[in-house]
Amino acid sequence: MKKIIIIFLTLVIHQTLLFSDYRITRGPEVGEIFFIGPTVTEPMAIYHSTDFGETVSCMDSTLNTNINFMSITADLTPGVLYGYSMPENLYRSYEYGEQGSWNFITNNGYWNISSGRNEGEIYNSIASHSEDYGTNFIQHSYNGFFGSLTYSEIDISDNVGYAKVSIYGMPDSTFLLITYDNFENLEIQNAYNISIFPLADLSRGTENGELYNFAGSPQTIFYSNDYGLSWQYINEFNYGLDYTDFVGGKQEGEVYVLVTYVALMHTIDHIYIFHSIDYGRTFTVYHSFSKGEEPLVANFSSSITEGITPFTVQFSNYSVGDIISYEWDFDNDGIVDSNELHPEFTYQDTGYYSVKLVIHDQDGSNEYLRENYIYVINGSETNDYELEITNYVLCNYPNPFNPETVIKFSIKNEGNVKLEIYNSKGQRVRTLVNEYLEPSYYSIIWDGKDNESKNVTSGIYFYKLKAGEFFEVKKMILLK
Repeated sequence: MKKIIIIFLTLVIHQTLLFSDYRITRGPEVGEIFFIGPTVTEPMAIYHSTDFGETVSCMDSTLNTNINFMSITADLTPGVLYGYSMPENLYRSYEYGEQGSWNFITNNGYWNISSGRNEGEIYNSIASHSEDYGTNFIQHSYNGFFGSLTYSEIDISDNVGYAKVSIYGMPDSTFLLITYDNFENLEIQNAYNISIFPLADLSRGTENGELYNFAGSPQTIFYSNDYGLSWQYINEFNYGLDYTDFVGGKQEGEVYVLVTYVALMHTIDHIYIFHSIDYGRTFTVYHSFSKGEEPLVANFSSSITEGITPFTVQFSNYSVGDIISYEWDFDNDGIVDSNELHPEFTYQDTGYYSVKLVIHDQDGSNEYLRENYIYVINGSETNDYELEITNYVLCNYPNPFNPETVIKFSIKNEGNVKLEIYNSKGQRVRTLVNEYLEPSYYSIIWDGKDNESKNVTSGIYFYKLKAGEFFEVKKMILLK
């Protein structure tokens, strides 16, 4: 769980702010992230990665003795990183956060700093923003603000931003405020009962009005594409790890989750980066740092969980540990149905299905049960079943393939459709469809080439289809 520290805004807002870790930030390039985590000898350091967290460089391991950063954010200018340390001090580095490159900016900072929409732009919570890399700050009026500020974020849309607030004496309520004039004025966008919907950490996406919410117990991802007016449940995680922080990425549907495991007073430390290109429905795991025995925690999901019989589900496994075997039970009847890493299963009958995964290492096991996770309906019920893509497919054949494969899908409602190919690192290699399509069946050939007509290498690839509010991701294998 995240630790919570209470501090006071003494300059302008004069309200209590609940501090939560703000440990990961996206860089200006696709695949680039910065995050805070432990080292072999120190409990905190700044790391930098340019390949989604698969490999990392430790930039500064002196945070405990020099500057104890509580939060960081990256500018749109390559190499520029900001850091906040208690009490209210803001620093800047022009050298990717390298040790010795930090310069003090101001002692009027807030922990909830956010990078802007332009180079050199940084937001100091809702109070002010700078357009010259923090040298000068423009104060905001934030008329209409009330209560205690607990989180803030800006939107991709110009001048749009958000403030999450609570009110003393109303512990069961949270309010989302929105501004359309760069925090000069705020109004209520929505109000929530926290026992029904937990609104917590926010991060913007790549489109206007896109917001991610990372909250709850178990830790859960929610998604909004209407400026926080409504929210869609996306995914949740198994207990056993600290899902420390998250951030939206540079690509459509991209989400990073910083995951840590600390035990025995930092004699055991592990950092994982969970990376998603389908809005947090499924993940690829990168084990960015390891010290001591690895934890054993099962995690899995599917990009789509509802469909028409016969319904084929591709499960994505992102468990961690020194795993030697997997046991999948696709209907929780006590019978092991598969021992594969990323299995596929076809449900022939209608109803709700609970799915269990048990993983084993040399010393024990861990399991994750997702109750009533899969929902299968009869084809005759489709008139009342709102699927923009029918169960005819998304599929490809042959799979594995060489040199080409046919991707088939059908559209129930007309609209804008994207069909894209990603490699196992989450890098988009080919856009096959990006246009307005009529309802029909489609067959698209992928010839194993990227957008520059160069042959891609052998390996695992993902094809993502997005039509309206619906999206699905499936896996295929190219063998040469």
